[in-house]
Amino acid sequence: MNNDGSNDKDKKKLRSQSWFGRQDKMGFYYRSFLKNSGQPQDRFDGRPVIGICNTWSELTPCNIHFRTLAEHVRYGVLDAGGYPLEFPVSSLGEVTMRPTAMLFRNLASMDVEEAIRAHPLDGVVLLMGCDKTTPALLMGAASADLPAIGVSGGPQLRGVYRGQIIGSGTNIISMSEQLRAGEVTLEEFHEAEAGMNRSSGSCMTMGTASTMASMVEALGLGLPDNAAIPAVDARRNLLARMAGRRIVELVKEDVKPSDILTRGAFENAIRALAAIGGSTNAVVHLLALAGRVGVDLTLADFDDLGRDIHCLVDLMPSGRFLMEDFYYAGGLPAVLRALGERDLLNKDARTVNGRSIWENVEKAPNWNAEVITSFDAPFKADAGIAILKGNLAPDGAVIKPSAASPELMIHTGRAVVFESVEEMHHAVNDDALDIDATCIMVLKHCGPKGYPGMAEVGNMPLPSKLLREGVRDMIRISDARMSGTAYGTVVLHVAPEATAGGPLALVRNGDMITLDVPARSLHLHVDEAELAARRAAWVAPEPHASRGYQRLYIDHVLQADRGADFDFLVGRTGSPVPRDNH
Repeated sequence: MNNDGSNDKDKKKLRSQSWFGRQDKMGFYYRSFLKNSGQPQDRFDGRPVIGICNTWSELTPCNIHFRTLAEHVRYGVLDAGGYPLEFPVSSLGEVTMRPTAMLFRNLASMDVEEAIRAHPLDGVVLLMGCDKTTPALLMGAASADLPAIGVSGGPQLRGVYRGQIIGSGTNIISMSEQLRAGEVTLEEFHEAEAGMNRSSGSCMTMGTASTMASMVEALGLGLPDNAAIPAVDARRNLLARMAGRRIVELVKEDVKPSDILTRGAFENAIRALAAIGGSTNAVVHLLALAGRVGVDLTLADFDDLGRDIHCLVDLMPSGRFLMEDFYYAGGLPAVLRALGERDLLNKDARTVNGRSIWENVEKAPNWNAEVITSFDAPFKADAGIAILKGNLAPDGAVIKPSAASPELMIHTGRAVVFESVEEMHHAVNDDALDIDATCIMVLKHCGPKGYPGMAEVGNMPLPSKLLREGVRDMIRISDARMSGTAYGTVVLHVAPEATAGGPLALVRNGDMITLDVPARSLHLHVDEAELAARRAAWVAPEPHASRGYQRLYIDHVLQADRGADFDFLVGRTGSPVPRDNH
């Protein structure tokens, strides 16, 4: 009889015991080498072995505090009687990686999946922060399907410049446009740089990092308040410790990601995405994650579920405030409660803390109705992610109405076309460019195959001569993505992409295009006979890579409407115990 009243024969054999529970040559081998760090024999007595999957890297400044965060997870695992083992995986730094961190999301997910499956782990805590580390870890853990819990690193403190609040990404874009327009000096530009990112943590706007941290919480894979606690707040460390405790219980209860990531959980995430004014990048990441667990999720679901949802959260880039304010106002639990009170939440969806999503949030307070508005007086009405279709995007395109200009939501304009991002950057600074504020900027070959990696270049800089005239927004259309911190009337993720031969490849200067967001339409005013002639003359561009990972990516990446995952990674393998290594 054990101290907890149970018998050993009643306990489920843990996966790690296939390594550590053996009294033979291989058991000696597996245990002995770990003892070189001072581990006592009772570490291998059948207690859950918990992996701490860490994306710390000096090349990922948003995650620079993860060594400390991992220590608090370790304390929690030890508190609960588990055996913690930290391991590294690829860390994707949005700031420094070229050509784009998105190119490596699928590679990192493979790293996570294979690391979990290859090692003697019974459960895993996922430490994630900067944009692509979150979906990569979620996707890899979902495919391995071992008990898992997500811990986000949290947002930075507010940026401050000359007494004004500034937000990461959002004010980088606005101030760079001011610099190009001659409205700020280079010295002022550099001064703002120093005041924007003044603590560890990810972007403190509702960019992709904060959006995906919110998705972790809305999906039920993270503890309540995971989304918004600032990185340097002691309560972030407490959350990490509690996650360490909870993962041990999840192992004992045998609760896996596939038990949490149901259709209902994804519906909750989509509605939460609309209510927070979240990043368009969440669309491709949620589609990819759903593909890993076999949930039938499509682009249409984002429109069907999010179309009539009000944006309740007044945060940059759509609004005024920042993630620190969001947390103090009540954070995501307050938003989920507002959704639940309108029957817009699958209330019985399971979460990793053992309670339903509704049990977690039904009493969540809203401390600041300016930051988190009500459904009766929303920050922006009916502002969920909009999915557009038409002859220019037969498989769909995405726009974020909450960050767009209302006067451009229905507009017909002349196309000004750029065949590459290099051509675009050169042209927008050329005063001879034939363009005015009524035109529609079109950028090609920046999708999954074309860039490659579907870079965040869709929010094209406006032409310098128009900036000097005071123009601050125009319709921009591309097969690229844009940063979640960005804003403007920007149509993204056009599928199929130009490089794959989608209709976007056929657009020429002078063509007329109509964007009609209320009708969810994106139409190219060129007749079918002319399009057929253009298609017959079109020649596919040469791939950017002839070998290595980039060639693998180009050959196997799915289009944006399917999450830009690899075709051979859709689905999950689980965590069968591999063969011995000797």
